[in-house]
Amino acid sequence: MIRFILVAVFVIAFLILSIPVFLVEWIIGKFNPSLRDISSLRIVQGAFKIVAWLAGIKLTVIGEENIPKDTPVLFIGNHRSYFDIVLTYARCQRPTGYIAKKEMEKIPLLSRWMKFLHCLFLDRSDIREGLKVILAAIEKMKNGISIMIFPEGTRNKNASELELLPFHEGSFKIATKSECPIVPVSINNSSAVFEDHFPSIKGVPVIIEYGKPINPKELSREEQKFLGRHVQSIIEETLARNAAAVSR
Repeated sequence: MIRFILVAVFVIAFLILSIPVFLVEWIIGKFNPSLRDISSLRIVQGAFKIVAWLAGIKLTVIGEENIPKDTPVLFIGNHRSYFDIVLTYARCQRPTGYIAKKEMEKIPLLSRWMKFLHCLFLDRSDIREGLKVILAAIEKMKNGISIMIFPEGTRNKNASELELLPFHEGSFKIATKSECPIVPVSINNSSAVFEDHFPSIKGVPVIIEYGKPINPKELSREEQKFLGRHVQSIIEETLARNAAAVSR
């Protein structure tokens, strides 16, 4: 419970104390948007690293060298915890926007940081609005911004983290239309940090593995047709392989 209190106090303090920073970042963005992208990225990454440290998470990262450095990518990950965002965003090498649920846009201060970071807000109940978000994500990738999406559509609450929810195929149009590679992201044991025993936070081992980039054009016609299923199978295999390491 102490870790929960420490994390909560830090997050609230960060959001409040960063209010003056919003003005500075806004001014920077008016004159040099690229510099604002990097400065906002580093500020939030620093905060997330502190959150992970306060939570006592024992993080292992595998395959980070697989992430292309010369092009934006579509990161595709499994999703079981709010800490998935904290841990993966702290590893981003370039400006990266996350696709988040629409409700996040209503959270004061946090939503402002998310907009600075090119995050997009998805109304899962409105198909037309969902299409607009996909198109906006494609445009961001064409402008050099990577995108991270959790195509299960919501946090997976199945008993086993190896049992993923079906991936929404529409999410993968972001990669095919922008002609950018896909990087599978497998996250083991993140729900054991918080969600499995809410409201306590426990310092448990978590493994993040970045798979080799996938160029949809190089896949077979069947794999291209069911791209979501193909990427999901890769993530499932990786989760199963790393499961033993986090259970020790």
